[in-house]
Formats: sequence, structure tokens, C-alpha cells
Amino acid sequence: MTDTATTRTLVIEREMPHPPEKVWRALTQSSLMAEWLMTNDFQPVVGHRFNFRATPVAKWNGVIDCEVKAVEPHSRLSYSWGTLGMESLVTFTLTPTGNGTHLRMEHSGFRPDQEANYKGANYGWQKFIGNLQRVVERMD
Repeated sequence: MTDTATTRTLVIEREMPHPPEKVWRALTQSSLMAEWLMTNDFQPVVGHRFNFRATPVAKWNGVIDCEVKAVEPHSRLSYSWGTLGMESLVTFTLTPTGNGTHLRMEHSGFRPDQEANYKGANYGWQKFIGNLQRVVERMD
């Protein structure tokens, strides 16, 4: 991991009209994650190594190597995110509100020379979080 004093963090926040337990299921069940993020072999166990897999494109094999770093049920989930020679960290924090859940997603570790990665992540995560909201909406 890189020095946090010299890196950028992408932060996306959303208010969701659902309890944290429901949002947590979408963040931690592999089949639901595949619907809003990517195909994966995720398990919510600290130390579990897994991959996200997408369709390969020019100069990218479509694989993101990850390791679960923190699991605090209904509250916090964190995993490493390694792709294209970049190592970073994704953290989801869920906070109960009067109307549901405040979701905060942080993707940290972007070095100053990784502006294109940061912009790409911002575009991707905006789309992914929108997908997440739709998945949670339709869950029982």
C-alpha cells in the first residue's frame, strides 16, 4: 500500500431508504455483488483472497485481485483492489439513519501519477453504486 499523505481517495455517498442489513446483503453476497459490480468469488471473511472478473479489453485482462481486510457486519466492509499495477483499498461504511442507511464508499490509494485511474474509478463507481441501489430496491 502507498503512503496516504501522497495519495487521493475517491468518496461516493448515498442515502438509501433501506435498513443497513439489507444493503449489507447486497455488499457481501457474491451472487448479488455480481449483479451490481462484477462476477466474483467473494466471501465476507477477513484474509479471503478473491477476484472480480469483467470482460477483458485492450491492455486489461478484466481481472481485479482482492483480499478482504475488514468485515464488521451491517457496518463496514473493506478489501484491497489490485489491477493494472495499482494497489488500492475499497471501503464501504454503512450508518443507520432515520430513513434507512447512509452508504459511504471510499476507494483510496491513487498516486499523483494515476489521474487516469482516478477518473476511471470515479466513472466506474458512480455506475456501480447506481446499480447497487437498483439491486437493493428489488431485493425481498
